[in-house]
Amino acid sequence: MKFKTFAAFVGPSVFLMLLFIAAPLISVFVQGFYLTQPIYETVEVETCTPGFPTQTCVTETKTQPVIGEDGKIITETKYVGLESYRNLLEPDRALTALGNWDWGSLLTIDFWKALRFTLTFTLVTLPLVIGLGLAIAVVVNNTARLIRGPVIFVSLLPFIITPVIGALSIRWLFIGDGIMTAFLEWWLQRDIAMFAQGWTIELLMMFYRVWHVAPFAFVVFYAGLQTVNQDTLESAVIDGASRWERLRYVVIPHLMPLIIFIALIHLMDTYRAFEEIVGFSSQAYRISLQWLTYDLLVPDDSGNRAISRASASAMLTMIGIVILLVPLLRRTWRDHRGGSH
Repeated sequence: MKFKTFAAFVGPSVFLMLLFIAAPLISVFVQGFYLTQPIYETVEVETCTPGFPTQTCVTETKTQPVIGEDGKIITETKYVGLESYRNLLEPDRALTALGNWDWGSLLTIDFWKALRFTLTFTLVTLPLVIGLGLAIAVVVNNTARLIRGPVIFVSLLPFIITPVIGALSIRWLFIGDGIMTAFLEWWLQRDIAMFAQGWTIELLMMFYRVWHVAPFAFVVFYAGLQTVNQDTLESAVIDGASRWERLRYVVIPHLMPLIIFIALIHLMDTYRAFEEIVGFSSQAYRISLQWLTYDLLVPDDSGNRAISRASASAMLTMIGIVILLVPLLRRTWRDHRGGSH
Protein backbone atom coordinates (compact mmCIF):
# COMPACT_ATOMS: atom_id res chain seq x y z
CA MET A 1 0.00 0.00 0.00
CA LYS A 2 1.32 3.42 -0.96
CA PHE A 3 2.03 5.90 1.80
CA LYS A 4 -0.48 8.42 0.45
CA THR A 5 -3.22 5.79 0.44
CA PHE A 6 -2.27 4.68 3.93
CA ALA A 7 -2.24 8.29 5.18
CA ALA A 8 -5.63 8.95 3.60
CA PHE A 9 -7.16 6.07 5.55
CA VAL A 10 -5.31 6.52 8.85
CA GLY A 11 -4.93 10.30 8.89
CA PRO A 12 -8.49 11.22 9.93
CA SER A 13 -8.46 8.70 12.78
CA VAL A 14 -5.08 9.90 14.04
CA PHE A 15 -6.21 13.53 13.84
CA LEU A 16 -9.39 12.84 15.82
CA MET A 17 -7.45 10.84 18.43
CA LEU A 18 -5.00 13.70 18.87
CA LEU A 19 -7.82 16.23 19.04
CA PHE A 20 -10.21 14.46 21.40
CA ILE A 21 -7.87 12.20 23.43
CA ALA A 22 -4.27 13.41 23.42
CA ALA A 23 -4.97 17.15 23.63
CA PRO A 24 -7.42 16.94 26.59
CA LEU A 25 -5.09 14.52 28.37
CA ILE A 26 -2.13 16.87 28.00
CA SER A 27 -4.31 19.78 29.12
CA VAL A 28 -5.38 17.93 32.28
CA PHE A 29 -1.77 16.94 33.00
CA VAL A 30 -0.55 20.54 32.67
CA GLN A 31 -3.40 21.97 34.77
CA GLY A 32 -2.31 19.79 37.68
CA PHE A 33 0.84 21.93 38.03
CA TYR A 34 -0.87 25.32 37.95
CA LEU A 35 -3.23 26.95 40.41
CA THR A 36 -5.79 29.56 39.42
CA GLN A 37 -7.08 31.76 42.24
CA PRO A 38 -8.97 35.05 42.53
CA ILE A 39 -6.96 38.16 43.33
CA TYR A 40 -8.02 39.62 46.67
CA GLU A 41 -7.64 43.14 47.98
CA THR A 42 -8.01 44.61 51.44
CA VAL A 43 -10.40 47.54 51.66
CA GLU A 44 -11.87 49.63 54.44
CA VAL A 45 -15.65 49.61 54.53
CA GLU A 46 -17.55 52.17 56.57
CA THR A 47 -20.94 51.10 57.87
CA CYS A 48 -23.26 53.73 59.33
CA THR A 49 -26.47 53.20 61.27
CA PRO A 50 -29.44 55.54 60.85
CA GLY A 51 -29.22 56.58 64.50
CA PHE A 52 -31.03 59.56 66.00
CA PRO A 53 -30.07 62.19 66.96
CA THR A 54 -26.51 61.18 65.96
CA GLN A 55 -25.37 58.67 63.40
CA THR A 56 -22.97 55.88 64.42
CA CYS A 57 -20.36 54.81 61.87
CA VAL A 58 -18.01 51.83 62.13
CA THR A 59 -15.01 51.28 59.85
CA GLU A 60 -14.09 47.65 59.13
CA THR A 61 -11.26 46.10 57.16
CA LYS A 62 -12.45 43.43 54.73
CA THR A 63 -10.79 41.20 52.17
CA GLN A 64 -12.69 40.82 48.93
CA PRO A 65 -11.92 39.68 45.37
CA VAL A 66 -10.94 42.28 42.83
CA ILE A 67 -13.65 42.92 40.25
CA GLY A 68 -12.61 43.78 36.70
CA GLU A 69 -14.23 46.27 34.34
CA ASP A 70 -16.32 43.46 32.86
CA GLY A 71 -17.84 42.74 36.28
CA LYS A 72 -16.02 39.43 36.67
CA ILE A 73 -13.56 38.42 39.38
CA ILE A 74 -9.94 38.83 38.29
CA THR A 75 -7.89 35.65 38.69
CA GLU A 76 -4.21 34.79 38.47
CA THR A 77 -2.57 31.52 37.47
CA LYS A 78 0.74 30.48 38.96
CA TYR A 79 2.96 27.43 38.79
CA VAL A 80 2.77 25.37 42.00
CA GLY A 81 4.57 22.20 40.95
CA LEU A 82 3.40 19.16 42.89
CA GLU A 83 1.49 21.22 45.46
CA SER A 84 -1.89 20.10 44.09
CA TYR A 85 -0.85 16.45 44.40
CA ARG A 86 0.34 17.05 47.95
CA ASN A 87 -2.93 18.76 48.86
CA LEU A 88 -4.83 15.82 47.41
CA LEU A 89 -2.74 13.02 48.90
CA GLU A 90 -1.87 14.77 52.20
CA PRO A 91 1.29 12.62 52.55
CA ASP A 92 2.18 13.83 56.04
CA ARG A 93 -1.18 12.77 57.52
CA ALA A 94 -1.18 9.59 55.46
CA LEU A 95 2.30 8.50 56.56
CA THR A 96 1.50 9.28 60.19
CA ALA A 97 -1.66 7.19 60.00
CA LEU A 98 0.16 4.31 58.31
CA GLY A 99 2.98 4.47 60.86
CA ASN A 100 0.45 4.14 63.68
CA TRP A 101 -1.61 1.54 61.79
CA ASP A 102 -4.51 3.92 62.15
CA TRP A 103 -6.64 3.06 59.13
CA GLY A 104 -9.52 5.16 60.43
CA SER A 105 -7.44 8.34 60.27
CA LEU A 106 -6.13 7.43 56.82
CA LEU A 107 -9.65 7.03 55.49
CA THR A 108 -10.62 10.50 56.68
CA ILE A 109 -8.54 11.80 53.75
CA ASP A 110 -10.83 11.96 50.75
CA PHE A 111 -8.35 10.55 48.23
CA TRP A 112 -7.39 7.50 50.29
CA LYS A 113 -11.03 6.94 51.19
CA ALA A 114 -11.95 6.99 47.50
CA LEU A 115 -8.97 4.80 46.55
CA ARG A 116 -9.89 2.16 49.13
CA PHE A 117 -13.45 1.93 47.87
CA THR A 118 -12.43 1.99 44.19
CA LEU A 119 -9.89 -0.83 44.58
CA THR A 120 -12.23 -2.96 46.68
CA PHE A 121 -15.14 -2.35 44.34
CA THR A 122 -13.04 -3.22 41.28
CA LEU A 123 -11.21 -6.29 42.55
CA VAL A 124 -14.20 -7.88 44.30
CA THR A 125 -16.62 -7.51 41.39
CA LEU A 126 -14.12 -8.70 38.76
CA PRO A 127 -14.10 -12.44 39.64
CA LEU A 128 -17.84 -12.36 40.35
CA VAL A 129 -18.60 -10.90 36.90
CA ILE A 130 -16.36 -13.41 35.13
CA GLY A 131 -17.60 -16.37 37.17
CA LEU A 132 -21.29 -15.52 36.88
CA GLY A 133 -21.00 -14.66 33.18
CA LEU A 134 -19.26 -17.96 32.44
CA ALA A 135 -21.78 -19.92 34.51
CA ILE A 136 -24.73 -18.37 32.65
CA ALA A 137 -23.03 -19.00 29.30
CA VAL A 138 -22.45 -22.68 30.11
CA VAL A 139 -26.03 -23.15 31.32
CA VAL A 140 -27.55 -21.42 28.28
CA ASN A 141 -25.27 -23.35 25.94
CA ASN A 142 -26.60 -26.61 27.39
CA THR A 143 -30.28 -25.67 27.34
CA ALA A 144 -32.72 -26.80 24.64
CA ARG A 145 -32.68 -24.70 21.49
CA LEU A 146 -36.39 -24.00 21.86
CA ILE A 147 -35.96 -21.91 25.00
CA ARG A 148 -32.42 -20.67 24.37
CA GLY A 149 -33.56 -17.46 22.65
CA PRO A 150 -35.92 -16.29 25.45
CA VAL A 151 -33.30 -17.16 28.08
CA ILE A 152 -30.67 -15.06 26.28
CA PHE A 153 -33.10 -12.15 25.98
CA VAL A 154 -33.98 -12.21 29.69
CA SER A 155 -30.29 -12.53 30.64
CA LEU A 156 -29.43 -9.42 28.62
CA LEU A 157 -32.04 -7.15 30.21
CA PRO A 158 -29.81 -5.89 33.09
CA PHE A 159 -27.13 -4.87 30.57
CA ILE A 160 -29.63 -3.00 28.37
CA ILE A 161 -30.94 -0.82 31.21
CA THR A 162 -29.33 2.62 31.54
CA PRO A 163 -26.73 2.44 34.37
CA VAL A 164 -28.16 5.25 36.52
CA ILE A 165 -31.71 3.89 36.12
CA GLY A 166 -30.50 0.44 37.09
CA ALA A 167 -28.73 1.77 40.18
CA LEU A 168 -31.82 3.73 41.20
CA SER A 169 -34.00 0.64 40.72
CA ILE A 170 -31.83 -1.43 43.06
CA ARG A 171 -31.80 1.45 45.54
CA TRP A 172 -35.58 1.72 45.54
CA LEU A 173 -35.88 -2.00 46.24
CA PHE A 174 -33.93 -1.66 49.50
CA ILE A 175 -34.29 1.90 50.76
CA GLY A 176 -36.85 2.64 53.48
CA ASP A 177 -39.80 0.28 53.12
CA GLY A 178 -38.72 -1.03 49.72
CA ILE A 179 -39.94 -4.44 48.58
CA MET A 180 -36.71 -6.29 49.39
CA THR A 181 -36.27 -4.52 52.73
CA ALA A 182 -39.84 -5.39 53.73
CA PHE A 183 -39.25 -9.01 52.74
CA LEU A 184 -36.01 -9.22 54.73
CA GLU A 185 -37.65 -7.65 57.77
CA TRP A 186 -40.50 -10.19 57.56
CA TRP A 187 -38.09 -13.07 57.10
CA LEU A 188 -35.60 -12.08 59.82
CA GLN A 189 -38.22 -10.59 62.16
CA ARG A 190 -36.16 -7.48 62.79
CA ASP A 191 -35.86 -3.91 61.53
CA ILE A 192 -33.35 -3.40 58.73
CA ALA A 193 -31.88 -0.12 57.48
CA MET A 194 -29.77 -0.96 54.44
CA PHE A 195 -28.76 2.65 53.84
CA ALA A 196 -27.81 3.55 57.40
CA GLN A 197 -24.34 1.96 57.21
CA GLY A 198 -21.53 2.25 54.74
CA TRP A 199 -20.74 -1.43 54.35
CA THR A 200 -24.32 -2.38 53.45
CA ILE A 201 -24.42 0.36 50.81
CA GLU A 202 -21.11 -0.91 49.45
CA LEU A 203 -22.49 -4.46 49.20
CA LEU A 204 -25.54 -3.19 47.33
CA MET A 205 -23.35 -1.25 44.89
CA MET A 206 -21.26 -4.37 44.25
CA PHE A 207 -24.43 -6.41 43.76
CA TYR A 208 -25.68 -3.85 41.23
CA ARG A 209 -22.39 -3.80 39.30
CA VAL A 210 -22.30 -7.60 39.01
CA TRP A 211 -25.99 -7.70 38.05
CA HIS A 212 -25.45 -5.03 35.40
CA VAL A 213 -22.17 -6.24 33.83
CA ALA A 214 -22.43 -10.05 34.06
CA PRO A 215 -24.72 -10.18 30.96
CA PHE A 216 -21.93 -8.61 28.90
CA ALA A 217 -19.53 -11.32 30.07
CA PHE A 218 -22.20 -13.92 29.34
CA VAL A 219 -22.62 -12.78 25.71
CA VAL A 220 -18.86 -12.86 25.09
CA PHE A 221 -18.43 -16.28 26.71
CA TYR A 222 -21.47 -17.71 24.93
CA ALA A 223 -20.00 -16.67 21.59
CA GLY A 224 -16.69 -18.22 22.61
CA LEU A 225 -18.33 -21.51 23.55
CA GLN A 226 -19.56 -21.90 19.99
CA THR A 227 -15.93 -22.15 18.84
CA VAL A 228 -14.83 -24.86 21.29
CA ASN A 229 -13.46 -27.89 19.44
CA GLN A 230 -16.13 -30.57 19.79
CA ASP A 231 -13.68 -33.35 18.91
CA THR A 232 -11.56 -32.39 21.89
CA LEU A 233 -14.61 -32.45 24.18
CA GLU A 234 -15.67 -35.85 22.86
CA SER A 235 -12.17 -37.19 23.41
CA ALA A 236 -12.27 -35.90 26.99
CA VAL A 237 -15.63 -37.65 27.53
CA ILE A 238 -14.22 -40.93 26.14
CA ASP A 239 -11.23 -40.59 28.47
CA GLY A 240 -13.63 -40.35 31.42
CA ALA A 241 -13.26 -36.63 32.18
CA SER A 242 -16.03 -35.24 34.35
CA ARG A 243 -18.03 -32.14 33.43
CA TRP A 244 -15.88 -30.03 35.79
CA GLU A 245 -12.65 -31.45 34.33
CA ARG A 246 -13.81 -30.71 30.79
CA LEU A 247 -14.64 -27.16 31.84
CA ARG A 248 -11.33 -26.69 33.63
CA TYR A 249 -8.92 -28.28 31.16
CA VAL A 250 -10.66 -27.73 27.81
CA VAL A 251 -13.23 -24.91 27.93
CA ILE A 252 -11.52 -22.37 30.22
CA PRO A 253 -8.10 -22.55 28.46
CA HIS A 254 -9.91 -22.05 25.16
CA LEU A 255 -11.79 -19.02 26.58
CA MET A 256 -8.73 -17.50 28.29
CA PRO A 257 -8.25 -14.72 25.69
CA LEU A 258 -11.90 -13.75 26.19
CA ILE A 259 -11.48 -13.86 29.98
CA ILE A 260 -8.55 -11.44 29.70
CA PHE A 261 -10.57 -9.23 27.34
CA ILE A 262 -13.51 -9.04 29.77
CA ALA A 263 -11.11 -8.37 32.66
CA LEU A 264 -9.53 -5.48 30.74
CA ILE A 265 -12.90 -3.90 29.94
CA HIS A 266 -14.19 -4.43 33.48
CA LEU A 267 -11.10 -2.97 35.16
CA MET A 268 -11.15 0.15 32.98
CA ASP A 269 -14.88 0.66 33.49
CA THR A 270 -15.17 -0.17 37.19
CA TYR A 271 -12.13 1.84 38.27
CA ARG A 272 -14.04 4.86 36.95
CA ALA A 273 -17.16 4.00 38.96
CA PHE A 274 -19.49 6.98 39.14
CA GLU A 275 -23.09 5.89 38.45
CA GLU A 276 -23.22 3.84 41.67
CA ILE A 277 -22.23 6.81 43.82
CA VAL A 278 -24.94 8.98 42.24
CA GLY A 279 -27.63 6.30 42.06
CA PHE A 280 -27.17 5.10 45.64
CA SER A 281 -26.47 8.61 47.05
CA SER A 282 -23.54 7.15 48.97
CA GLN A 283 -21.43 10.33 49.17
CA ALA A 284 -21.67 10.43 52.97
CA TYR A 285 -20.31 6.87 53.28
CA ARG A 286 -18.54 5.79 50.10
CA ILE A 287 -16.94 7.79 47.28
CA SER A 288 -14.95 6.74 44.23
CA LEU A 289 -11.98 8.40 42.55
CA GLN A 290 -14.13 9.44 39.63
CA TRP A 291 -16.71 11.02 41.92
CA LEU A 292 -13.93 12.79 43.85
CA THR A 293 -12.72 14.39 40.62
CA TYR A 294 -16.27 15.50 39.83
CA ASP A 295 -16.76 16.88 43.35
CA LEU A 296 -13.58 18.96 43.09
CA LEU A 297 -14.93 20.51 39.90
CA VAL A 298 -18.23 21.54 41.49
CA PRO A 299 -18.11 25.29 42.36
CA ASP A 300 -18.11 26.09 46.07
CA ASP A 301 -20.17 28.81 47.73
CA SER A 302 -17.82 31.44 46.33
CA GLY A 303 -18.03 30.01 42.82
CA ASN A 304 -14.46 28.67 42.88
CA ARG A 305 -13.52 25.24 41.53
CA ALA A 306 -10.49 23.18 42.57
CA ILE A 307 -9.43 22.56 38.97
CA SER A 308 -5.80 21.91 39.87
CA ARG A 309 -6.65 19.21 42.44
CA ALA A 310 -9.28 17.76 40.11
CA SER A 311 -6.62 17.44 37.41
CA ALA A 312 -4.29 15.73 39.88
CA SER A 313 -7.08 13.34 40.87
CA ALA A 314 -7.84 12.53 37.23
CA MET A 315 -4.18 11.81 36.48
CA LEU A 316 -3.81 9.57 39.53
CA THR A 317 -6.97 7.73 38.49
CA MET A 318 -5.51 7.11 35.05
CA ILE A 319 -2.23 5.92 36.56
CA GLY A 320 -4.16 3.50 38.78
CA ILE A 321 -5.96 2.07 35.74
CA VAL A 322 -2.66 1.57 33.91
CA ILE A 323 -1.13 -0.22 36.91
CA LEU A 324 -4.09 -2.62 37.09
CA LEU A 325 -3.97 -3.30 33.35
CA VAL A 326 -0.23 -3.98 33.11
CA PRO A 327 -0.35 -7.68 34.24
CA LEU A 328 -3.20 -8.45 31.80
CA LEU A 329 -1.51 -6.62 28.95
CA ARG A 330 1.74 -8.47 29.62
CA ARG A 331 -0.15 -11.78 29.56
CA THR A 332 -1.78 -10.80 26.26
CA TRP A 333 1.57 -9.81 24.80
CA ARG A 334 3.18 -13.12 25.85
CA ASP A 335 0.30 -15.08 24.33
CA HIS A 336 0.55 -13.05 21.13
CA ARG A 337 4.30 -13.64 20.82
CA GLY A 338 3.85 -17.32 21.62
CA GLY A 339 1.13 -17.64 18.99
CA SER A 340 3.20 -15.82 16.38
CA HIS A 341 5.97 -18.39 16.70
